[in-house]
Amino acid sequence: MAETFYRIENLRKAFGDAEVLRSVTFELKERDVFALIGPSGAGKTTLLRSIDFLDRPDGGVMTFKNKRIELAHAKPHDIREYRKRTSFVFQNFNLFLNKTALENVTEGLIMAHGMPKREAEARGMALLEKVGMKDHAGKYPSELSGGQQQRVAIARALAPDPDLILLDEPTSALDPERIKEIEGLLKLLAGEGRTMIIVTHDLAFARKVSTRTALLEGGVIVEEAPTEIFFTAPKEPRTEEFLRGFGSDHS
Repeated sequence: MAETFYRIENLRKAFGDAEVLRSVTFELKERDVFALIGPSGAGKTTLLRSIDFLDRPDGGVMTFKNKRIELAHAKPHDIREYRKRTSFVFQNFNLFLNKTALENVTEGLIMAHGMPKREAEARGMALLEKVGMKDHAGKYPSELSGGQQQRVAIARALAPDPDLILLDEPTSALDPERIKEIEGLLKLLAGEGRTMIIVTHDLAFARKVSTRTALLEGGVIVEEAPTEIFFTAPKEPRTEEFLRGFGSDHS
């Protein structure tokens, strides 16, 4: 039987009486870049946070590399082990303000993964070079632009060599030139076989970097398809309406 790389089944999440996610189901193959789009307030970020247990889901099942986890009842040990294999890139970077770019990349390697400091620093410098930030290794976040901070955040996410990277609106705080830089970097990572889930409001960005795209609205996934099919030949009327509203070319 083929290994299930990553599957979410019937994920539910409410905040009080507000049911944000009703029954979300999707599946990823290894090397997929999965773009999650939808109107504001659709629950895209909540979904991303829920599958990393930053917000505890109310129900549903996750299967990750054939390990099954009941989302509402996941044990702390299971969550810790899962997080060792995933990385989260936050919308507002969430860098440690009192640490340099290099220290931001190495902190998790040393503290969470037990890597010796010298080895962590060597890996950190290699990753900063990969994202074009080697010359800024000694700078603090306050000395970096938004695009530079985002590249450091991506280097930090790559540090533990995760099986899955979750990115929440990675371009929302950036100007058009910086967006192109992040787009190029994520394409590079995709070319290396990285599996990613990207929440974004930028449809052009989603179309350029992803292999699959899904529309989330009303707490459910309305449609999911290979990206070019999603944008050029959507099956659901709501998907077509949503894309038209953003001026997407899907004729």
